[in-house]
Amino acid sequence: MKSFLDENFLLHTKTAQRLYHEYAAGLPIIDYHSHLPADQIAADINFENITSVWLNGDHYKWRAMRANGVNEAYVTGSKTDEEKFEKWAATVPYTLRNPLYHWTHLELQRYFDIKELLSPATAKQIYADCTKKLQSPGYSVRNIIKGKNVEVICTTDDPLDNLADHQKIKADGYAVQVLPTFRPDKAMNTDDLFTLNLYIDRLQGLTDTTIDSFEAYLNALKSRHDYFAANGCRLSDHGLEQVYAEDYTDTEIAGIFIKIRGTQILTVDEALKFKSAMLYNFALWNHQKGWVMQLHLGALRNNNTRGLSELGPDTGWDSIGDFSQGRALSKFLNRLDTTNQLSKTILYNLNPADNELMAAMTGNFNDGSVAGKVQFGSAWWFLDQKDGMTKQLNALSNIGLLSRMVGMLTDSRSFLSFPRHEYFRRLVCNLFGDDIENGELPDDIAWTGKIIQDICYYNAKNYFNFDQSK
Repeated sequence: MKSFLDENFLLHTKTAQRLYHEYAAGLPIIDYHSHLPADQIAADINFENITSVWLNGDHYKWRAMRANGVNEAYVTGSKTDEEKFEKWAATVPYTLRNPLYHWTHLELQRYFDIKELLSPATAKQIYADCTKKLQSPGYSVRNIIKGKNVEVICTTDDPLDNLADHQKIKADGYAVQVLPTFRPDKAMNTDDLFTLNLYIDRLQGLTDTTIDSFEAYLNALKSRHDYFAANGCRLSDHGLEQVYAEDYTDTEIAGIFIKIRGTQILTVDEALKFKSAMLYNFALWNHQKGWVMQLHLGALRNNNTRGLSELGPDTGWDSIGDFSQGRALSKFLNRLDTTNQLSKTILYNLNPADNELMAAMTGNFNDGSVAGKVQFGSAWWFLDQKDGMTKQLNALSNIGLLSRMVGMLTDSRSFLSFPRHEYFRRLVCNLFGDDIENGELPDDIAWTGKIIQDICYYNAKNYFNFDQSK
């Protein structure tokens, strides 16, 4: 029987072990999509304790604690950090076969060299040991990042962000590139017209313009897009239930915008047309600048209205949605491709039932101009675990070219999440190792190792051109 989380964790064959240890393990990390707070990197803070770096903001852990019957006071409430950690430690033994069990112990090992299992019996000592290390200079945020061989981090940023933290990080000469990502979801959120108008008012002040028309709105947002580009941005990101691709006229959108500014309720059709116009224009700007466009599709957000009203968004009330994706996505991508204005694009899917749909869709718009121009992105959110990642890798392998995939990302708010890249690399090596030992692939370790290195690092390095942002 194998030991839990030993050096060959997730590597079930000798070939998989060789592929991982000789080809994948030592590669740098390009984390091209995260939600890491740039201000904490700019300030190079030390976290006060393990709870502040590990539990605060982590809705994965919060959901597990709630499911385990933990009172909200110990999750996001007023209890002390040590009390919250102890409740998490009491929950961990009940997360067997949930990815949190793997991630928890992998992170304890990789960052703190703690091999004991987290439980109520070990909680106090682990809390004390981790907290002591976190308060030392070697565990400042920048040192935590460098210690994991990270080369690039892309944060997720609203168009109204001033990017001062990114500017400071660059001015300090920090060895890791920390770049912004343009995420304009709030700029097209017609579901809450009052909040949208407040957003437009802020944009108006920031750009020192009068926004009294749709054209003026686009011009103001375009100036922010330009500002992000000047600060090293190479990607946009859009978190959508589904792609918006309604037909519309410029006259219609101009009228809809006037209704928005007057806080007049839009019809369903008007809202869809406005979102379609916004998304299309964002895509055009991305193509002009050679950015990569990311589309995160399929989240059904804010399901629990009581939880949302008490704690706000991104606190653990989101789910997998069952939206129809194919037709609108095809129409959106095709409109851009018809005029040769489709930028490099990554499609992330949250419903595993749509894996093959997404993998097939990418092939419709790969035109030979760039290897892997349209990508089926790594398994996302609820699918970011062994089964979900394996299914995504298999769907891409069967329908597209896994060899051209740009690899893994953390999609995390935690500075302790970089071992997710290791987790992904181990799974990739295990898939190839199994196929070789089953006689389904040739026993060509050198070539297979090169393919694995491309998936885990070199494809992303070539695809994003981050060197241009230095």
